[in-house]
Amino acid sequence: MDVIGPVSQTFISQRTRLHYADWGNPDAPPLILQHGGRDHCRSWDWVAEELREDWHVICPDLRGHGDSEWTNTGHYPMTAYLYDFAQLVHQLELAPVTIVAHSLGGNIAMRYAGMYPDNVRKLVAIEGLGPSPKMQAKMAEKPWFEHRTDWIARKREASARQPKRYATFEEAASRMHEANSYLSRAQAEYLTRHGAIRNEDGTWSWKFDPHLHAWPPDDVTQAQVEELWTRITCPTRLVYGNDSWASNPAEDGRMAHFGDNVTLTNYDRAGHWVHHDRFDDFVAEVREFVA
Repeated sequence: MDVIGPVSQTFISQRTRLHYADWGNPDAPPLILQHGGRDHCRSWDWVAEELREDWHVICPDLRGHGDSEWTNTGHYPMTAYLYDFAQLVHQLELAPVTIVAHSLGGNIAMRYAGMYPDNVRKLVAIEGLGPSPKMQAKMAEKPWFEHRTDWIARKREASARQPKRYATFEEAASRMHEANSYLSRAQAEYLTRHGAIRNEDGTWSWKFDPHLHAWPPDDVTQAQVEELWTRITCPTRLVYGNDSWASNPAEDGRMAHFGDNVTLTNYDRAGHWVHHDRFDDFVAEVREFVA
């Protein structure tokens, strides 16, 4: 009997149980679809349905997201995400793997491709380069120790805050719809169905760890991130929405850190979630690019 939806699987990384959705077809070449921050793996369902016949599609939940465990410390540095991603590829023996990733997921995938260039066959990153040069300059105006005291304050706030509760599922879906007006109501309800959990009192809360709001200050330098970009050897497509808050790398100078193997596509009538906002066109581009 054919499997209609994905099968939930788990793997262990850094003593943490991490979840991924496996869309079957294991004899096909592997394709990882990696979600972004405060999102979940099932946000890729529509894309996975389109690609599952030609690919072994695997959609991981980042630690602290979706159906993956929260860390006991509530600490989510980039190095932890990167290690988890490397463990997924290693444990499932996916290399050389094709990757399509969004936002934070794109940032992780770009770093992985720079660290392990032979392990990545092709890469599509939707707005995955991190803070723009303008934002980096603004952040640099604050002394390094103030970034850390700010982080401590946010951690204390997160520790004192209970996950936000919505009285009804419809209220939570409305918040999802408000966050991305390009979504249809049906799309917003679908994403909420997989991204929220019902509490014992009947209210609804998002599955992600509230500590994700406290972004840790410990990371490699921007120069080191840019060095990783120069090490990417696979064909890479950067995707941006023209209505997004994210800075376009062709305009802010970041494309200069990449070689001829990296190209850029811009989408009109699309914000940060291009794979939702321009679904048909995005799938057509990805299908052709990764073939």
